[in-house]
Amino acid sequence: MDAFTPQQTIELVSRIGTKKAHMRLDKLWWNSFMSGPLLGFGCAILMSTGASPWYQENAPGLIRTISAIGFPVGLIMIVLTGADLFTSNVMFMSTALLHRRISVLDLLKNWVVSFFGNLAGSLFFMAIITGYGGIFEENPIYKQAAITLVIAKAQTPHWHQIFLRGIAANWLVCLAVFLSIQARDVASKIIAIWFPTFTFVALAFDHVVANMFIIPQGIWAGAPFGAGYYIWKSMIPTLLGNIVGGGLFVGVAYWYLYLTGEMVSVTFDPSSLPAAMEAGGPMRRTQTEKDRDTSHQNGGTIHGLDPEEQQGQRQLPQSGTQMMSSIGRELSDDSPYAKTHAERVKQGREESLEEKV
Repeated sequence: MDAFTPQQTIELVSRIGTKKAHMRLDKLWWNSFMSGPLLGFGCAILMSTGASPWYQENAPGLIRTISAIGFPVGLIMIVLTGADLFTSNVMFMSTALLHRRISVLDLLKNWVVSFFGNLAGSLFFMAIITGYGGIFEENPIYKQAAITLVIAKAQTPHWHQIFLRGIAANWLVCLAVFLSIQARDVASKIIAIWFPTFTFVALAFDHVVANMFIIPQGIWAGAPFGAGYYIWKSMIPTLLGNIVGGGLFVGVAYWYLYLTGEMVSVTFDPSSLPAAMEAGGPMRRTQTEKDRDTSHQNGGTIHGLDPEEQQGQRQLPQSGTQMMSSIGRELSDDSPYAKTHAERVKQGREESLEEKV
């Protein structure tokens, strides 16, 4: 099977979390902002398909299943474009923290910025694109369907029920992202994302970022409650449930099973250029790394490689020689993201001393 093992996958989750911890905050913000509209497309499909009165009354399970078929398009676009989703960052950052590759402050900064970036993007998409765009105003049935949906999500269930639904939702979403990292090609990633995401929507679990579009859209349409009620009754329990679901049931669970007391090596097959996942978003490379790559591209040498290996690394993959993909270099065993926080601090101090000398 052409896939990473579960142990290698959770190791990559840890390295991706470390990579995310070193993104510039402005890029993290806009990368998170983009996730709101991308997930919003899937949410809009869900709400539009659910506007089927006969099915809602006579076959509610069937229309819920049909609605869930199109929803995964949002998460697929997020994963394949490398956008930052708060709920998957719960898994990434928790694993990297437990692996001692990032600090608690790194985790909190990432969670806060990605959460509010997702919220801003979702509200932008809801108000400007679907709200003022009148997407759900062409027929009164659409408006009523939006109101009915948010009442069922935020008003009917109890606080603890929403919390428990939030656990299940992000358990499945993080498994979808986990499986997409495990897969090596784009088609396999799409399939891996689709099934768990379809399951969480078909069972009507609560996802805090999806609700950032769905519930404000229902309030826009005329739901019988406002923003304060939404924050207390839906956003807070869903947020806490999502943190438990993604952080504990995926991040902590697989860290404990596969990474405690283990040294994991991840091999990237350079001949076919497989990639773990472009999940880390925009990079912040050091000047040393830029100078090294520039020198390498211009015919310079790379310390640690003999001349034949360096020549092979420079050739294109179509020539039949080996060349590691960019993700392979970023997340390989000798990358800084495979080191612990203490090891990176120590390395930085040593490099500073060498520069002074």
